[in-house]
Amino acid sequence: MAKTRTKSSRTAAAEVLGAATGGIDRADRIEAGRALRKEVPRSTHGDWKAAADRPDPVAVLEAQGESRVAELLPIRYGRMAESPFGFFRGAAAGMAADLASTPATGITVQLCGDGHLMNFGGFATPERRLIFDVNDFDETLPGPWEWDLKRLGASFAVAGRAKGLPDDLGQAAVHRMASSYAGLLADFATMSTLDTWYWSVDADRAAAITASVADAQTRGRFDKAVARAHAHDNLQAVGKLTAVVDGHRRIVDQPPLVGHVPGDDEPDRMQELLDGYRSSLPDGVRHLLDRFRLADAARKVVGVGSIGTRCWIALLEGGTADDPLLLQIKEAQASVLEPYVGRSQYDNHAQRAVEGQQLMQAASDLFLGWTHDEVSGVDYYWRNLRDMKASADINAQPTNTFLAYAQLCGVTLARAHARSGDAAAISGYLGKGGAFGKALGRFAVAYADQNTQDHAALVQAIKDGRVPAEPGV
Repeated sequence: MAKTRTKSSRTAAAEVLGAATGGIDRADRIEAGRALRKEVPRSTHGDWKAAADRPDPVAVLEAQGESRVAELLPIRYGRMAESPFGFFRGAAAGMAADLASTPATGITVQLCGDGHLMNFGGFATPERRLIFDVNDFDETLPGPWEWDLKRLGASFAVAGRAKGLPDDLGQAAVHRMASSYAGLLADFATMSTLDTWYWSVDADRAAAITASVADAQTRGRFDKAVARAHAHDNLQAVGKLTAVVDGHRRIVDQPPLVGHVPGDDEPDRMQELLDGYRSSLPDGVRHLLDRFRLADAARKVVGVGSIGTRCWIALLEGGTADDPLLLQIKEAQASVLEPYVGRSQYDNHAQRAVEGQQLMQAASDLFLGWTHDEVSGVDYYWRNLRDMKASADINAQPTNTFLAYAQLCGVTLARAHARSGDAAAISGYLGKGGAFGKALGRFAVAYADQNTQDHAALVQAIKDGRVPAEPGV
């Protein structure tokens, strides 16, 4: 659990948290946040030392695997073993336990829970506007705002090493991220509530942020990424994953990552899931969904950390094979944060993920919804498979682009946290972000060392035959 604070710290935190309901003037909330520095000095966020009773990182992965599809686990272990960064992407559960032992101010926000740098990206709003935002919410729960910053910061340190950058440049990226986070929260601390809520990082704003900190090469790469995003849509996914056979469009098996599973994707069962999901949607979206019919479904392996959870794609047709819609159906299990921040208010973990996503994102997928499978007892959320999707190619980014991306992620996370948390109180605590950024940079590098050790433990476990791995998939 988070380190115990003194009585005076708990009193200050209680004032700050109460302010989120409108009980304290903004100036007082900023001052209350500033007062927390005495009880939880910003420099202490740079401390990291593994606890004596820290769980074995491989055992944590094995425990997660007990509730997952066993035949897919070698793919997960193989992807995590490829590199320390691959391991980091899949190790949210282990890091959640580590973060619970670090200092916290007591100010709560809706956490992404797995906010590493690859879980940010571009996508289309229902109004067909391209925005940049957090895009993974499997682990979302309310918790200490610092935890998302520490996971994001550590991801830049780990990714920097993967790019061959020295640790001082990894720390520079973390500083950029923390400063941009603090700067936007300072703006939100004086902005109207509605203006804060509606603020978003659209393509124009992202371009402006990039232009202010990057060179011409970086700006050119950004423009190309926006162009690719507009082409990376649902129809592109349809062309990649399906084919027309005898006049009917079907999902094409591409084992082991895409394929039909006898007994699991039977039409009647998938239709029941579709009907249950439909009931979670607003009336207008239901009307739109009703214009389509279920044509096919198949299992699709995605990501790194979520491999082994049950994930499907559903092909729907709007009247002909040339009027398709691809939806993703993804299992939601208990958040890895739950042992440390408490259970969700939602009994359905898919609803937890959906509600958290809609709270944190500036705009969410039109087709986002949830259901529960009575046969298996599994919770599933549904969403558009791909809609103007844009992801960062971290390995190909030159250093200036990497630093600009860190700043963009910091701004985006600040906006997400401001929707549920007290921007004034956090801003008061952070100030300009320099002291916290330096501490976060130290934490990020120290945790990158820990991650390297944990990755080596997984590689050794594979060599010893403790866990199976399928490389290169």
